[in-house]
Formats: sequence, C-alpha cells, structure tokens
Amino acid sequence: MTAPSNPPGGAGPFATLNLNGAPASGVLPDALIGIDEVQKSLNRSRASVYRYTNTDPRNLNPPFNPRKLNPEYRSDQKDALLFHPNEVARFARDVLRIKEVTVEVLNSPSTATQQLLGAILEELRAIRLTLNGLESPPLDLTSKRERNEQARPAA
Repeated sequence: MTAPSNPPGGAGPFATLNLNGAPASGVLPDALIGIDEVQKSLNRSRASVYRYTNTDPRNLNPPFNPRKLNPEYRSDQKDALLFHPNEVARFARDVLRIKEVTVEVLNSPSTATQQLLGAILEELRAIRLTLNGLESPPLDLTSKRERNEQARPAA
C-alpha cells in the first residue's frame, strides 16, 4: 500500500498495495510479502510495523488477533515474518482506518529460475504431445526394452 498523497506519518485516506507476481500467471493470490514491503506500503516506520505485528516470544504462531497485523505460519522462530497481501489490506482498512485500499499485483522481471522452469514446462508439453501421438501406448515396458536391446549391436 503506497500512499503517494498521504502526509508523512501515513494518516492519509488512500493506500495501494503493490506486489510482485510471476510473469507466467500475472496474478499470484498467495504471494507473501516481507516486513520491508509492509513498511513501505503502510508508510510507517519499521519499528511501528513490528509493534503492530501479532507476535509473542513464547508462542511461535499466536492465534489470530483482529487488532494486530497477523503474519503467516512460521515453523521456526528464526523464519522471516511474511504477510499475505489480504491481511495487510485488512489491517490497513480495519485498524489503521485507511479509507480506500487497493491491492495491485505487478509482474516481476523474469529471473533465470523462472526461465529454466519455463523451459522445463515446454519440454514436458512436448513429451505429452509425443505420448498422445502414439497409436497405442506400450503396455509392457519389458518387451519394449528387449526389442531395443536386440536392435543394438553388442559392444
């Protein structure tokens, strides 16, 4: 939630939450954001975001608190606090009383990992097309293997 027209301190009436999503799908409803993004989107200091957050040193995952910003489930105390965009929007609307909250999901630039995953997906699609093109899929792989071994000369 970026509030460009808000005065310093973030008490203005409008907010927009900008998130990075994967270019393949365009919208990731389950994309989680870190404390830095929450700080920028709420236009609050890092310390105040931590004050708003529903955490307890004795309980790793405290129950939902409607007056706090509730992070996602963590399996270890050292895990970073991550927040669902809908939770940040709910908190901004219900607790901070920001009148209008807009959630925007933006495409992130393609990374090497995303490019590799795209190439793997294309390869799997090509394999599926090849398998669907067979008249009758092999029922017994052992007989197919034996035929292939007989076709190859011994070394």
